[in-house]
Amino acid sequence: MFVTGLFALLVGLGVIPVVLLSTIGVPAWLVVGGWLVLCAVLLAADVALAASTRSLVVTRRVPNRARQGEPVTVSVAVLNHGARTLRGWLRDAWQPTAGAPTERPRITVPPGERRRVEVPLLPRRRGELESDFVIVRSRGPLGLGGRQSRHDVRGALRVLPAFRSRKHLPSRLARLRELDGNTSIQVRGQGTEFDSLREYVRGDDIRSIDWRATARAGTTMLRTWRPERDRHVVILIDTGRTAAARVGDGTRLDAALEATLLLAALANRAGDHVHVLLFDRVSRARVTGVDGAALLPAITDAMAPVHARLVDTDWPAAFAAIRSMTTRPSLIVVLTAQDAAESARGFLGAFPTSSRATTVLVGSVTDEAIGELARRRDSREDVYLAAAAERSLRDAEIVADAVRRAGGEAVAADPETLPPRIADRYLELKAAGLL
Repeated sequence: MFVTGLFALLVGLGVIPVVLLSTIGVPAWLVVGGWLVLCAVLLAADVALAASTRSLVVTRRVPNRARQGEPVTVSVAVLNHGARTLRGWLRDAWQPTAGAPTERPRITVPPGERRRVEVPLLPRRRGELESDFVIVRSRGPLGLGGRQSRHDVRGALRVLPAFRSRKHLPSRLARLRELDGNTSIQVRGQGTEFDSLREYVRGDDIRSIDWRATARAGTTMLRTWRPERDRHVVILIDTGRTAAARVGDGTRLDAALEATLLLAALANRAGDHVHVLLFDRVSRARVTGVDGAALLPAITDAMAPVHARLVDTDWPAAFAAIRSMTTRPSLIVVLTAQDAAESARGFLGAFPTSSRATTVLVGSVTDEAIGELARRRDSREDVYLAAAAERSLRDAEIVADAVRRAGGEAVAADPETLPPRIADRYLELKAAGLL
């Protein structure tokens, strides 16, 4: 049972008869008691006349997956097996991060009929969203109160990463097509594979002219080259405590996921094999041996429930897990946040050895706010903050220098810029024949 605000207003109106009847000598306690009894009788009658919520059959329809920040609609169907028309409200019990509306939708279900209520969601967080029950309220004809019941109908929605960096994909795919020899501009690099012959076009590299084919064809023929395929790209995402730091509107882990999705989509289109590992103390998610159209769905599905853990990453175990995924020549991309020399010792101590066949790229998410603090000198407090910011920037540069001395490459950028920069570096390695 529940009561509405109208019932509270009715009880409050009892002040009027108390004042009026007290002037003619009627005891106030008698008037108050009589008024409360009258309100209780009206409420009981209203509840008794309300449609039963126990005779309802509630089902729900929920899509399996949705992307973070994109609207999705779930629906709840109510079938009335009772003899009275149900008029009331429905509440679908999603958690706040699901972005469900605060107002309760009204519902009217005649006897023997079914009505469906659409509930719009706007997920604000990755992972598993669940709604274990639905509350239905049936209002009485007087509007003073009614019946209420809980229906245990579970709904689950997996929220995938937003993949906002996909806006950079068309331009990088165009560059990839140039490398593959599908346009008039040819790029030849060391280690690339011969693709086909075509006629010379002004602006082509004359070093690619095939003179034997030219003699046979009677016109200048050019060899086209494409980057080597079937290479391996291994992406290691740090899910330790440094990944939990907030940068902009999200965390460092969110930015790492965006960079991973963009690079994976590009490498998959280039014909390379992509392996993804999310690791801190143990493996949180792992995608390997998946190619083609199934790759991105597999990666996003594996990423969705993973969040940063407040533990230090076991880097020797992480790099050992990478070595177990592939022993082929590969590009290793490590997405982490090593911006302090003291905490980066374990990372640098376990850093893999780069070679002609293996390139290690370390991508780090930077906070633009630190750079702004370092430039501000308006007050004494700003000077101290600027000194701390300068110290943080210097420490990050020390770690980047250590990575370069170890044979790797360091790429640091804000969350918006990091994904395209890593994708561009991948294309540069393909063009140079280093991958």
